[in-house]
Amino acid sequence: MLSVPMSAFVAAPASPTLPPSEPFATDMPPLVRPPSALLTMPVMGVTRDDLHDQFADPRGEGRGHEAIDIAAPLGTPVLAVAAGRVEKLFDSKRGGLTVYQFDVDDKLAYYYAHLDHYAAGLSEGQELARGEVIGYVGSSGNANALAPHLHFAVFLLGPEKHWWQGTPINPYPLLGGD
Repeated sequence: MLSVPMSAFVAAPASPTLPPSEPFATDMPPLVRPPSALLTMPVMGVTRDDLHDQFADPRGEGRGHEAIDIAAPLGTPVLAVAAGRVEKLFDSKRGGLTVYQFDVDDKLAYYYAHLDHYAAGLSEGQELARGEVIGYVGSSGNANALAPHLHFAVFLLGPEKHWWQGTPINPYPLLGGD
């Protein structure tokens, strides 16, 4: 499997990726798309052709989606997209059962939300291998009970390395989306 160092993320010339009228637009330069092999597909049985880029989609309260929703049947295994460790297991009002995973370099955080349940024995601090089952697709939190899915996000961590804080990165190209 291909391992890409963070230095491979090269900033493109500064230009907004969304019209300035969008409430969630940022002035950060977009990231150049890394090789699609960077991350493993987080939902078993899903292919890149099943994905839709929803990163810039608006959500309630003036916020952007800043993630990708991957529809799958209830109970479908959710996989670690890269090696790393479980930083936080959390049950929140919006995200329901969630896993926050840091990569091996503590530079990226992967956020898996709306899980039905965790993999047996999953615990904070646990080392994860790429492709390891960490949970199962659900509709916990504010997700529609009739539309189970994985809400998956990627964040560039700041120097503080807080699991709840980071700069959102569009996961769609990291999963091989066009």
